[in-house]
Parts: sequence; structure tokens; C-alpha cells
Amino acid sequence: MIAEIKKYTKALHAGKTLLYPADTIWGLGCDATNQEAVDAIFNLKNRPKNKPLIALVSNIDMLRQYVETIPKKIEELLQNERPTTLVYPYGKGLAKGVISENDSVAIRIPKPCFALDLIAAFGKPIVSTSANLSGEPIPATFREIDPYILAQVDETVPLDKDKVARVPSQVLQVMPDGSVQQLR
Repeated sequence: MIAEIKKYTKALHAGKTLLYPADTIWGLGCDATNQEAVDAIFNLKNRPKNKPLIALVSNIDMLRQYVETIPKKIEELLQNERPTTLVYPYGKGLAKGVISENDSVAIRIPKPCFALDLIAAFGKPIVSTSANLSGEPIPATFREIDPYILAQVDETVPLDKDKVARVPSQVLQVMPDGSVQQLR
């Protein structure tokens, strides 16, 4: 596993796109701080630029580097059994398209899985978006991923190919006053 992690962190450092199993669904990702790599994900998915991407971080310390403020009850919010993405009012240090036009950013700490180990080894956030063309259904299994995606992505992590996707993460918005609203 360590050799695989090294291979994919090297690919991320080189600005490549990855198809990988996350704790929720099969995802497309890249270095969330690399504008060219983020643009490649938008192009690969044929995704409108006004639909920002989610970033994954490995822990709260990494999260602090990429958002202006963290709610006081962050640990409570993240202890939810269901994977939870939080939308923070102000992101920083991430590529455009991860940080939205209104400066907000959606970030999640994945549950223990390959993606979490990859992020920790990489030392920076990675993009996480479903492995489908924009507007198409989210594939429940690796076999359902569009052949175009498979052909265009730079690297495919060959783990958990029989995994059936769970429901995508719930999405909560952190308001400037620290309160939280459910979006999905």
C-alpha cells in the first residue's frame, strides 16, 4: 500500500488527474491547489465553471490552512456517521473552481479509506468530484464509469473496483455567524 500511495502522490505533485475510490463514491481528483489540474477536471467532466468542486483534507489542522474560520463545534459536526462536507464562507490557498466565485469553499475530511491515506501522504487537499460527466448519473460501481472518463483520466487507482457507491456526503453550510444550515 505504501508504494501505491507514493505512486499517486507523485502523480498529484505532477499535476495529474486521478480516478480513485473515496469513502463515499468513485471520485475524480487532483491537487486542489494546482489551477491547471483543477481546470483539467472541469474539462474532463465537461462541468460548468460556476459549479465549484469539493476538496478533501486529512484533518482539522490541514483544514485550518484553507479556510478563514472554523466553527467552534467542528468536532461535533465531523463526528456524524454520514460523511459530511462543510461549505465555509471563505476559502484560501486553493485553485479557482475549488474556491467559488463568492469565495466559499466546500471541504470534507473523509472517513478512514485510501483517499484519507493519500491526502495525508500528499500533504495538501485533493479535489473530490463524482466520476461522471456533468449532468449524468453518478456511477454506483467502477464498471458504470463512462468509458470516456476512463480513457481521459491520467491515473486510475486499482482498488475497490467491486465497491458499490454509498450515498454522496451530506452538505452543510457554515454561516458567517458560525451557525450551520443543511444544503443536501
